[in-house]
Amino acid sequence: MKKHALVAALACTVTVTLAAGTGTAAAAAPARPACGNHQALQSALNGLTGQHRLAGAVVEVVDPACGTWAGAGGVADVRTGRPASTKDRLRIGSVTKTFTATVVLQLAAEGRLSLDSMVEDHLPGLVRGGYDGRTITVRQLLQQTGGLPDHADAFADADVDWLRHHRFAPRELVDAALRLPHPGPGWHYSTTNYVLAGLVVEQVTGRPIEDEVTRRVIDPLRLRDTYWPGTAEDIRGRHSHSYFTAERDGVPVRVDGTRWNTSAGGAGGALISTPSDVNRFLAALLGGRLLPAAQLAEMRTTVPGDPERLGAEGRYGLGLITEPLSCGGVWTGHTGSTRAGHHTVTAMAPGGRQATIAINESPTTDAAANAVLAALDTALCPPRT
Repeated sequence: MKKHALVAALACTVTVTLAAGTGTAAAAAPARPACGNHQALQSALNGLTGQHRLAGAVVEVVDPACGTWAGAGGVADVRTGRPASTKDRLRIGSVTKTFTATVVLQLAAEGRLSLDSMVEDHLPGLVRGGYDGRTITVRQLLQQTGGLPDHADAFADADVDWLRHHRFAPRELVDAALRLPHPGPGWHYSTTNYVLAGLVVEQVTGRPIEDEVTRRVIDPLRLRDTYWPGTAEDIRGRHSHSYFTAERDGVPVRVDGTRWNTSAGGAGGALISTPSDVNRFLAALLGGRLLPAAQLAEMRTTVPGDPERLGAEGRYGLGLITEPLSCGGVWTGHTGSTRAGHHTVTAMAPGGRQATIAINESPTTDAAANAVLAALDTALCPPRT
């Protein structure tokens, strides 16, 4: 199965919120039709949890003219039946890459590093063994064009119980990647690139990437539900459970992946957050509050990605993805998936409309994966009149 890896790897002055899993508006006043396809979007969420049998799906849409709307379908916990909610924390996977890229670009704006400096300049001797840090730039790390494999591939067949409990160090992840075959020239998605970018930040600042992201992005934006879990296996506070499918005696079964140490994601995939916090981060970033104009322009300069990974027209910048919208233009954002089952996609349309969708179960079919992206398109495109 070739799953779309964007997911495999997803009015008024009042706020309108749908009660989780019910499709019934909780607020007294409905939103004006011009402010969004709320009914269609709720139907899309219900389809994800009904037709495609995913445990839970939530979305928060933010429109600069209309305010915020939140919808949910399914459950956050299949054992208790607790409804899914946008207030639940979850692991946001590779959306973490955009946070890490932001800090690297901040350091570039401060003159503390050059995007065109070599990895070897910062991490001498680390990238060797058939690869050469003397020929890979920091820009290429962020752009996924450095020709490095993804350490995740080294653990694709690892025992799940070992993987969820093992505490990975960043250099261990790099070493695992460098033992893999060369992926070939051109664009190649690799979380190892961002693990290395995190190590570059540590070399430049003398502080771990987690500390720099926290003090430069999370704390200033008051993202109170966003944090680095380190090697902790539990998610603090209110959160959704996560689920993935595994075969047991040849039969596919749903497995609870909520307790999971995500140190294998590192600077490229370990953050925990909520849809609301992710929306606030992306709005601040693309609105110019986190980077000077020159660095934001560099971040938004894209190259073609692998169609198998990003779709036929998907492009990648420095920690940002762009994809076409059915209503014209492209959305800009990122997606994230975790082995434990959480998936997130966050994006902004050209007019400033935003959406973050989170699901808490890994899609197992192309149809389910594509339905998540279709829901994102519905969230970002204005209703047809």
